[in-house]
Amino acid sequence: MEMIGIIEKKRDGKKLQSSDIEYFIKGYTKGDIPDYQASAFLMACYIRGLDREETFLLTEIMRDTGKKADLSSIEGIKVDKHSTGGVGDKTTLITGPLAASLGVPVAKMSGRSLGFTGGTVDKMESIPGMKVSLKEEDFIRQVNEKGIAVIGQTPDIAPADKLIYSLRDVTGTVDNASLITASIMSKKLALGSDAILLDVKCGSGAFMQDYDDACDLAKMMVYIGNAAGKRTVAAVTDMDQPLGHAIGNSIEVIEAIEVLKGEGPEDITELSVTLAGLMAYMGEKAPSPEEGKLLAKEKLYDGKGLEKFRQFVEAQGGNPEIIENYMLFPQAKHSIDILSDNNGYIVGIDADKTGEASRHTGAGREVKGQKIDLSAGIYLHKKVGDQVKEGDILATLQGNSKKKLLVSVGICKEAFHMAGSRPDKELLIRSIIGL
Repeated sequence: MEMIGIIEKKRDGKKLQSSDIEYFIKGYTKGDIPDYQASAFLMACYIRGLDREETFLLTEIMRDTGKKADLSSIEGIKVDKHSTGGVGDKTTLITGPLAASLGVPVAKMSGRSLGFTGGTVDKMESIPGMKVSLKEEDFIRQVNEKGIAVIGQTPDIAPADKLIYSLRDVTGTVDNASLITASIMSKKLALGSDAILLDVKCGSGAFMQDYDDACDLAKMMVYIGNAAGKRTVAAVTDMDQPLGHAIGNSIEVIEAIEVLKGEGPEDITELSVTLAGLMAYMGEKAPSPEEGKLLAKEKLYDGKGLEKFRQFVEAQGGNPEIIENYMLFPQAKHSIDILSDNNGYIVGIDADKTGEASRHTGAGREVKGQKIDLSAGIYLHKKVGDQVKEGDILATLQGNSKKKLLVSVGICKEAFHMAGSRPDKELLIRSIIGL
């Protein structure tokens, strides 16, 4: 079998067999297939598409290139939660403790980000002393004892995905539903949870900006998860404006704590309790998603979610005093306020633009492995629907490089759109698929 024949097969719109996909995945992972042929194959898949069966085979074969975690010694139904990525999305740090406080074991591996801000692991590292890697036995023990552990993803989980994603990132083949599905689900299926909750973002700051495309992606991932024997549900949620007010790393952790204190922004609070409620339902700790949401709200406002967060931080070596003293987080040396030039209402905040601006403050990575400024980021003082007057502060940029902040100012200002009347409120949770 030659790679050129497999490329031509998909180029001509023919269905790939398991042997075709396995030949490509194994050959490319071993280094036997060069980048130029792999790029041609991925572009053929991008243009011609993969059906559900091909996507399932691609996902399984990618999963099987690495280690599969065994979490069977963790008691209860383990529910993993994954977001397709968004600006200001710190929900793992909120939903994880809330779900754990309801008795759902949360054994989660999260990644670092090549993008607008750091990933969950980077955010966690802004907590002094916080460990993001644990031995397997310590990871399992912590989940059994505390109900939650979150660590960085190990390189032996679906290693084919890491190689293929790096190539997709530079060949214009990222935003394809089947390739995204195989990338995400190959890792999720290898991580050992019993059920998977997916938060599929839709809007200007998401992979899928169109609602129908986001639904197609959600349906594909739900199908793949269920076909692999994992109870899978997806929520399609809005990412036309950033979630909450904080975009960065340490400032997002602070906002997550504020939410768990019952004092956070409305949008991130609503999304977090909804997702935690779904996790409770999938973990059989609530008879319905609606009841799960009510229970999650109880844990939010009675302080049990915050207490679980404290236990989680302390168990992984972090300083729990950060909950009361935010000055223990990395502090930025410089800040710049962006002021409104007009009177009116905020009718849009482009999530993609604010994310780009945040990355330029130092809060995100331009290239893989780049060190990020954990104190850097953007705080939005105004959100869509808010009335503003000329001279009002729209956002504050912060970081340790004034030069970087000055680059970010113009980009961030372009993100705000104003009009003379208040806009209609957009749905935060657009649909739930798989219930």
